[in-house]
Amino acid sequence: MHLHGPTMGTRWSVRCDAVPDQDSRLLHAALQAAVEQVDAQMSPWKPGSDLMRLNRAPVDAWVDLPAEILHVLTRALEISRLSAGAFDPAVGALVDAWGFGAVRDAPDAQAIRAAHDYPHCLAHQGLELDVATGRACKRARLQMDLCGIAKGYAVDRMVAVLQKHGIRHALAALDGELCALGSQVDGQPWAVALESPQTGRRAAHGVIELQDLAVATSGDYRRFVQVGDAHVAHTMDGRHAAPVHNGVASVTVLARTCMDADAWATALLVAGPGEGLALAQRLGLEVLWLLRGEGALVETGLGRFRSARTDLSLQVAGADPFS
Repeated sequence: MHLHGPTMGTRWSVRCDAVPDQDSRLLHAALQAAVEQVDAQMSPWKPGSDLMRLNRAPVDAWVDLPAEILHVLTRALEISRLSAGAFDPAVGALVDAWGFGAVRDAPDAQAIRAAHDYPHCLAHQGLELDVATGRACKRARLQMDLCGIAKGYAVDRMVAVLQKHGIRHALAALDGELCALGSQVDGQPWAVALESPQTGRRAAHGVIELQDLAVATSGDYRRFVQVGDAHVAHTMDGRHAAPVHNGVASVTVLARTCMDADAWATALLVAGPGEGLALAQRLGLEVLWLLRGEGALVETGLGRFRSARTDLSLQVAGADPFS
């Protein structure tokens, strides 16, 4: 069974086994509702989202929030702390200033200077959560952006829906974030292709096999703006108040939850090959870096990626991992 639908400016997709008497329309509706709830709560593009309510709130004012976004914020702050701010969900002003947010579609020099000159407070230092009472409070001027973790969480929510409907074999995807529920029905792992980080061209770099595992990739090649001769990627480094520019083409992370894989892929892209490698080694993460060398990509891997082999026969992940 192959189900899919629109969300977050892209599409979600699920390939799963057919359970006897399963109503595919009910399952599709439940999956669509799950991703739409994440979007309604966490989108920086929807003025009425819970995230935007938090962003508009004054400093030191407590804001009531749903349990789902508090769950994501809790993990976002944990990963922000563990990564020493390499993952920083408080980069919303920078994202907007460089033309990647809802405010403008091109870099604005005045907004960039303002974002750069204003003392930046990392999310884990400036946002206080009270999960027990369902609320959050900004202790500094923060503009939160959960784009580096929300899509991964949406995939986890899809997996939870599948499990609730008795499905044991499935692959759920949203953009470059995927999670395998079990194996395929025949016992084989799910094979998904890792996209080659080439601007303007879709090609596969290799294949990753998944079973009860999630994968996410962050890179500099999909969303970017050209400023003169400079290629400016959409990922922001809050610690330096600037877009990431460190020679990392892409970072792919395996994790038990897609939320974690998504956030750590962003964190390690920002951290770069030196700091990021040391961080991933210390935390036991499974990571593949593709670094831009002299005319070629250089692979650096940890965990299962340490001896990864490539197979260019499968389609590009992110286009349609199920065909």
